[in-house]
Amino acid sequence: MVFGKLREGLSRTRNRIAHALRRLGGDTSTAQSLEALEEILYTADVGPLAGELLADAEKQLRGGRLAGPKELPEYLRGRLSGLVQGPEGDPLPLRPKGPTVVLIAGVNGSGKTTSVAKLAAWLQRRGNRVLVAAGDTFRAAAVEQLRIWCGRVGVDLVAGAPGADPAAVAHDAAEAALRHAVDVLLVDTAGRLHTQSNLMAELNKIGRVLGRKIEGAPHETLLVLDATTGQNAIQQARRFTQAVPVTGLILAKLDGTAKGGAVLGIGSELKLPVKFVGLGEQLEDLEVFHPGEFVDALLAAPQPA
Repeated sequence: MVFGKLREGLSRTRNRIAHALRRLGGDTSTAQSLEALEEILYTADVGPLAGELLADAEKQLRGGRLAGPKELPEYLRGRLSGLVQGPEGDPLPLRPKGPTVVLIAGVNGSGKTTSVAKLAAWLQRRGNRVLVAAGDTFRAAAVEQLRIWCGRVGVDLVAGAPGADPAAVAHDAAEAALRHAVDVLLVDTAGRLHTQSNLMAELNKIGRVLGRKIEGAPHETLLVLDATTGQNAIQQARRFTQAVPVTGLILAKLDGTAKGGAVLGIGSELKLPVKFVGLGEQLEDLEVFHPGEFVDALLAAPQPA
């Protein structure tokens, strides 16, 4: 990940915690340093983990395992880096033969459709042939938005009539992927139906249809979460992980939030790797997530005024 772009994307979060960052580890008492640490964790919206980290930091200081407040910045950096997983190796390993099918899930408004387009562009830059399926047939605007994005990326789109059966669209897309020997099939899905049970049943049905056409499909199921919703994203994620075997997360709109630390809480709570983060509105603004680089950008020293 380009550190500069990530650092810029986290500027809102870092600006909110800048004062506490300056106090952390300075010439202060243990109590003052712990207060600064608490401000950092809660302001960045790390979530329930904040209390656990504070208690452990105090224990380390009182027990002498940390020599003093000046060791807190490095302690914080190490602990935060270990809270969330990134991809192990290639974030989207492709099958040696036949199309790799990636199912994209997430609630409406999370940045899901835009993330599909960004992911298509990312795959294309790596030399892959990509096909996209417009499975969110319950929102005509979603299909049209995806059609426009695919035109910009230069990839083909398989879409049905408004209100068509999403599983039927997935079926047609799988056949097209096999017929045209594409490397990756990206399948967008609905973010909201009439009831939660309908939504989950539909996702399962799409998965079954894909699996009947292409062995092992979907090979990846990525859940798009809106980083600006902070801890609320965890509740959304639980709902989807109960329905489909999610293999990784895409954190969208990271550049628009002052609660960037929620990425750490989300990853730790869900025990799922964050594979990509969205850092802007352009097609190239999707980056592979690396925990260490993320924490370094989050805790980078504030720029002098």
